[in-house]
Amino acid sequence: MEVHAILLALIQGLTEFLPVSSSAHLVLPSVLLGWPDQGMAFDVAVHLGSLLAVLYYFRREVVTLALSWWTSLRGGGHSAESKLAWGIILATVPACVAGLLLGDMIGAYLRSGWVIATATIVFGLLLWWADRIAHQCKNEYQAGWRGALILGCAQALALIPGTSRSGITLTAGLMLGLTRQAAARFSFLMSIPVILLAGSHQASGLVGSGAVMSWPAVSLGVLVSFASALACIHLFLSLLNRLGVLPFVLYRLALGAVLIAVLSQA
Repeated sequence: MEVHAILLALIQGLTEFLPVSSSAHLVLPSVLLGWPDQGMAFDVAVHLGSLLAVLYYFRREVVTLALSWWTSLRGGGHSAESKLAWGIILATVPACVAGLLLGDMIGAYLRSGWVIATATIVFGLLLWWADRIAHQCKNEYQAGWRGALILGCAQALALIPGTSRSGITLTAGLMLGLTRQAAARFSFLMSIPVILLAGSHQASGLVGSGAVMSWPAVSLGVLVSFASALACIHLFLSLLNRLGVLPFVLYRLALGAVLIAVLSQA
């Protein structure tokens, strides 16, 4: 159980913030190795680890944005930071609405290996196309209200398994003219309220279910996903300008092909 917990948390942490689809990776151990579902408590734990990692990495930006937002809320005027904070809040709304209205339907009809494999390939190609046509002339503070809403709608598309939240928001950011770094940073900052709200929703369901938690597995999930997600964020932002998105696109195409081959043999 602990080996499974460590490996699954490692996969979650490494793929949550990369544009490669964490759901595509998490389906492989169950399909290839027959690993059992670790349960909702473990799912909450690994997402908590990812949330703590992005909060720690962007701790200075988060504090500045929060203080600027609070100042604007109290009538102290708008700054570039407060506008970005409001934009992130606006970008959170589409995913929340879509999750509440369509979450059960998506879970019932779209959470299959074939959907994940197809989305992994299709949205990978879309990311490549967006990077090819991108002007890359804006930073995250220049996204504006319209850009924030478009990025939020893109984030809502990530409810489709295999899409990749970071991948589709990076795609949308590039199409809006953001630089790769700006699109990635906006995507990371957008993830904070979404992961927090989704984790809180899962945790409330967990409390209501009276499920018995395996505390060693939960603790391992938090620690391993935190460490791996923190390393992933740092390396991704360091390499993005140098390598571009093509290595991730090629990886997605290969991963989608592997999933299709595995599912065809099942």
